[in-house]
Amino acid sequence: MSNQPPPLRRSLGVLDGVAIAASSTAATTSIGIGLGVTAGVVGLHLPAIMLLAFLPVLGIAGAYARLNRVEPNAGNGYVWVGRSLSPWLGFLVGWVNIVATVAFLAYTTAVTGSALLQLAGDAGLHRAGGLALDPGSTAQTTAVGIVVLAAVTLTAVTGARTAARLQTGLLVFEYAVLLAFCGYGIAVGPHPLRWEWFDPFALPSPEALAQGLLLSVFCYWGFESAFSVNEEVREPRDAARAGFITLATMLALFLLGSIAFQRVLSEDELVGHGAQGLAFFGDRLADRPLAVLPLVALMFSAVASLQAGVIPTARAMFAMGRDRTLGPVWSRVSPRYGTPAAGTLLIGALAMAVAALSLVIPRLADMIMATVNAVGIVVALSYALTALAAAVRFRGLLRTDRRQGVRAVVLPALSAAALLGLGGYLGWSFLTSADHFALRADNGWFLLLMPLLMIASGCVAAAWAKWGRRSPYFRTGAGTDADADAPELLTTLP
Repeated sequence: MSNQPPPLRRSLGVLDGVAIAASSTAATTSIGIGLGVTAGVVGLHLPAIMLLAFLPVLGIAGAYARLNRVEPNAGNGYVWVGRSLSPWLGFLVGWVNIVATVAFLAYTTAVTGSALLQLAGDAGLHRAGGLALDPGSTAQTTAVGIVVLAAVTLTAVTGARTAARLQTGLLVFEYAVLLAFCGYGIAVGPHPLRWEWFDPFALPSPEALAQGLLLSVFCYWGFESAFSVNEEVREPRDAARAGFITLATMLALFLLGSIAFQRVLSEDELVGHGAQGLAFFGDRLADRPLAVLPLVALMFSAVASLQAGVIPTARAMFAMGRDRTLGPVWSRVSPRYGTPAAGTLLIGALAMAVAALSLVIPRLADMIMATVNAVGIVVALSYALTALAAAVRFRGLLRTDRRQGVRAVVLPALSAAALLGLGGYLGWSFLTSADHFALRADNGWFLLLMPLLMIASGCVAAAWAKWGRRSPYFRTGAGTDADADAPELLTTLP
């Protein structure tokens, strides 16, 4: 009898994958909060930075699609990098994606709580049990958000298809509100449309370019969730279709949102409202009750992204548990739902614990800035290593098919080089920007410490997996196949 856990249940189609990936990318949350954070770095050049960031991410998406065609696996980058580059680097890709997602879930938990408290205030509820409700308080927003995270985690246990159906409904409402308000904002905004908004050479400094690009890459982060559930789709190519559809949709929404925000809001207004940016944007365009709709959309987006963050992370840890690089609890499949139920619950619990730890940063805006910068750096590292794995795996195409070789090798390699260079430059600028350490989002040493801790913890976990668990992954770099009886897949295009 095989010692491998049972396979995940195949039940998803293209639209289900799009719903999960789009919810994980959380366009409404990125527009409502990420644009203000990014504008604090690049000023009124949001369209330019979103277009620039899309180029390397598109190269990364091509690498994911090609690797997925020859080796569909819930572990995706963890498996592909381990096979093509090094098991140590492969494990690091899997690990940093996990810790980055847990950090993202913790910050989104607070965002969800903030949106709910803002809605409570709009409904006339300003106090509860003698406590003044403050949507800018990290403590209050985290407490409310943890309740929501617990609920969506339980929903995710029942299966990716159930979650996808819920997320599809939320996405339809979010996008309808975004399109209506952003379209109206572009039409009536008091600030004239300026072509320099699209000029990357007008950015304030090289540091602003590097940090703005990584913040924008963070906004696109999540499209690869379609590949994390590719063992549950009916046809593996559907995962690639879902990933590209999601990415193109995100580009259109980010450009629409950035132009609309800059047409309606001044630079000071855009930067100064942080987690309340989308609500302020709605107030400038409409009267109550219509002005509340963007805030409701933000809440729906945050709830959907919480659930969408739990699902692919549990699948990635399922793949690592299946290879014995993590404990066996992560590879347990529920006989009732056909999902890694225990792992899903543990991911939710870990995110709640990290959300509670974030209370050391009292202001929600500071916590968001610190988290987004840290996650942006480690996501860039993960993307770059996955793209390099594709370039190495398909390098033979440069000899046999020059056109395919450029697409499969050169473009991913250039994308990887760009992201590694940006991450390194930004890390160096953080290091040289301060002369002491402080738990503040404007302290460079603190901003650099967070991604370094994520990476260092991965090295420790990899050492334990290799010598403590004696995982065979570190001998071969190959993960367990998605289907136990499937033959060894070729390392060239089918």
